[in-house]
Amino acid sequence: MAAPADLIRKIRRIEITTRRAVQDTLAGGYHSVFKGRGMAFSEVRPYQPGDEIRSIDWNVTARMGEPFVKVFAEERELTALIAVDRSASQDAGLAPQAKAEVAAEIAALLVFSALENGDRAGLLLFTDRIERYVPPRRGKKHGLRLITETLAFRPQGRGTDLAAALGHLGRAQRRRAVVFVVSDFLADGYEQPLAVLARRHDVIPLVLSDPVEEKLPEVGGLWPIADAETGEMVLVDLSDARTRRAWEARAAERLQKRERIFRRLSLEAVRVRPGDDYVAPLAALFRARTRRRSA
Repeated sequence: MAAPADLIRKIRRIEITTRRAVQDTLAGGYHSVFKGRGMAFSEVRPYQPGDEIRSIDWNVTARMGEPFVKVFAEERELTALIAVDRSASQDAGLAPQAKAEVAAEIAALLVFSALENGDRAGLLLFTDRIERYVPPRRGKKHGLRLITETLAFRPQGRGTDLAAALGHLGRAQRRRAVVFVVSDFLADGYEQPLAVLARRHDVIPLVLSDPVEEKLPEVGGLWPIADAETGEMVLVDLSDARTRRAWEARAAERLQKRERIFRRLSLEAVRVRPGDDYVAPLAALFRARTRRRSA
């Protein structure tokens, strides 16, 4: 079935916008930050004096009757995985642009960044279940498929199970990768699987936060707002002072917990508000990492 004309136009617009950002703002930054972050097996060769004992390949040694060692080379190829939260909370909020739309554009930016550098890109879309997983590959055709999947996607689930999504990524991607997780990180129970994932991979949280998640707007009456725990829309009486205080106290607690988790795991989070420029904070992260690597 052919894609609707409005979807094709949107994909084309995002492709042009993000490609310009990749070439102009992020040029070189992505490449220098993430290239060569791991070591890949290259070959085996006979043991030489001075080789480390831990490098010995015992299977080959037993087969050949003399010591052989594994030789590793710096990986020149990167795998980028983009995990996107598509729960109901991503469509809620009072910002001029829904978090789901911003997430799709950020995913496109990251996909094109990877493909511009000849790397592989993969995609995971999740709610309270694994909605879609596209394994990493190279090529423009594959990249456009990822963008189309993200933009045209209609989730089955409503809630958020970030822990399950992180666990799935860890099982699906065994070799080291850069993992971008695009979510509001308002769910519970994800710290342990995030820690496990971060031990093997370079994990970068991309936190989408609507101002209403921190402070309710100064308006009266009933307003539909996403419940942070379930992702479901609930009616909140914004004219009731006790309701406002209770909501904002819970919001402050959630945000503090999120920041504590990132600090504990030494993760560099990028924070984006819908409607704001999301290229600048990504570029700032790339520049900061580049400075540290060259220091």
